Amino acid sequence: MTHLKSRERNCCYREKSSWTFDLTGTSLRRFLLRLSGLSMARVLSLFRPQPVLALVSRYKPATCKMSMDSRARDVFAAAVEAVQPDAVVRQSVERKDDSVLISGRRFTLKHNLHLVGFGKAVLGMAAEVERMMGDHLVDGVISVPHGMQQTLRQHGKSHLLPKENSKIQVMEGAKHNLPDEDALRAAEQIKQLAKGLTEKDLLLVLISGGGSALLPAPLPPILLQEKLDVTRRLAAAGATIQELNTVRRALSVLKGGGLAKYAHPAQVVALILSDVIGDPLDLIASGPTVRSQVWPEEILSILERHKLLSCIPASVKDVLQKLSRKEKAEESDASGRVLNVVIGSNGTALERARLRARDLDLHPVVLSPGVCGDVRSVSRLYGLLTRFACSPGEPPAEVAAEVLRLGPDVGVQSWDLCRTMQELGERRAGGSGTTCLLAGGEPTVELTGKGRGGRNQELALRVGLEWSGLELPPNGPVFLSGGTDGQDGPTEAAGAIADAGLCAEAQAQGLDVHEFLSNNDSYTFFSRLSGGKRLLVPGLTCTNVMDVHVLLFPSTSNNNKG
Repeated sequence: MTHLKSRERNCCYREKSSWTFDLTGTSLRRFLLRLSGLSMARVLSLFRPQPVLALVSRYKPATCKMSMDSRARDVFAAAVEAVQPDAVVRQSVERKDDSVLISGRRFTLKHNLHLVGFGKAVLGMAAEVERMMGDHLVDGVISVPHGMQQTLRQHGKSHLLPKENSKIQVMEGAKHNLPDEDALRAAEQIKQLAKGLTEKDLLLVLISGGGSALLPAPLPPILLQEKLDVTRRLAAAGATIQELNTVRRALSVLKGGGLAKYAHPAQVVALILSDVIGDPLDLIASGPTVRSQVWPEEILSILERHKLLSCIPASVKDVLQKLSRKEKAEESDASGRVLNVVIGSNGTALERARLRARDLDLHPVVLSPGVCGDVRSVSRLYGLLTRFACSPGEPPAEVAAEVLRLGPDVGVQSWDLCRTMQELGERRAGGSGTTCLLAGGEPTVELTGKGRGGRNQELALRVGLEWSGLELPPNGPVFLSGGTDGQDGPTEAAGAIADAGLCAEAQAQGLDVHEFLSNNDSYTFFSRLSGGKRLLVPGLTCTNVMDVHVLLFPSTSNNNKG
């Protein structure tokens, strides 16, 4: 099975001209070995700026007159725009007469095209496919979130809907991002369509974020509610999206390559808008078109790690006892007739954000598209990087050391941290303009309370706490964390914005930051704080490639002048 990634993803995050040493392969290993044997003063000296950059920075154009808050929001909006469902399809699919070219492979169109899809973005993806190839489309079934069609119309986005006389059946379900009976019926319809195909047919599978909840098909005798209880408990215990999808895949008929198996011997092409760190094909929407092996021991280990082994339903235990690696590994030749293509990802969004930051006279630095781990660790990392970037002189030696120690906890490689500190150090000494640090991924929150909120709002609140005592904007830093799907937890917000004045502002209004954090009630906090002005509410985005983090660091020369 071919694993191909989008052109944008292949070219993003790396502009080698923007740093002065190579941190790849053997060079990286030697560099890190050197770090282990040096004092931290010597380590920091490796991040000292190069004279050329300092000279060039004097000739930067005047800083954009937009506020720091507005520029952060603008950069986030550009990231979301880059992964709009119709746009990513247009960029990845080329129609040529009676054939279609996808990722370098040509497929013949002969009134043999069938379409299925599941996820928050597949309405727009399906509408664009129908616009391009509708004359060859036989039928289609897509599973989308409840109320999605009406919401698109209300927001003036009817261009992302299939046409009125469409051959694509749209089924809505999964209220509140949870599998339900409506989604179960849609999954059965998708399975039946796939089962009826022949070797002459082409099945186009559209997959985006939210696909797992919209394609529930539990292995008998597991009931839908029982499977839902297991995944809900895992999510509440702080399980990663990778762990959640691993469990879902093992307990499903269609996930883990099940859909491709039903479609055999038809040619299957999956167009994937990734919402998982690293774009692993077997984990995105739990890999319905990716043949996988099931390791019952792995599932049991995940459940045990989150202290849930004793409370799973008897039906789940029964299925795990019967499963073996052979059951899903012993497939037919289905994998030879499947092409999976990632057409959009968090990396795609960060690349567009980087370009937009430049347009706004910011200097972009991309940290990583794979930030994960608990929001406490992520906020600590951003607090340390802020100290590194905004220190009026050389930052304390222990700052760089702690940044590197935190790397494994937040999913960021040492070479990315080293490269980032190199660039931040150069910008700090250059003394001109504002730096825009960009990152993406999907941190987690361990639930200890019953409040309303999501990981982005809680991360913003914790970063604000980390920054207490620093300069206020425009001389101090600004942080934005937002979900590209426009929804952070069960709230109307995608995230929030923080700066060093957040805690003082809250105290003046009688809001206890620690109390809201202990109750996981970040949405209520930001809603009450200054009339909700710090909330990020982009509305319906029609896409999902995890989260985007934007950190703006004004130059230390501006701070000194202030």
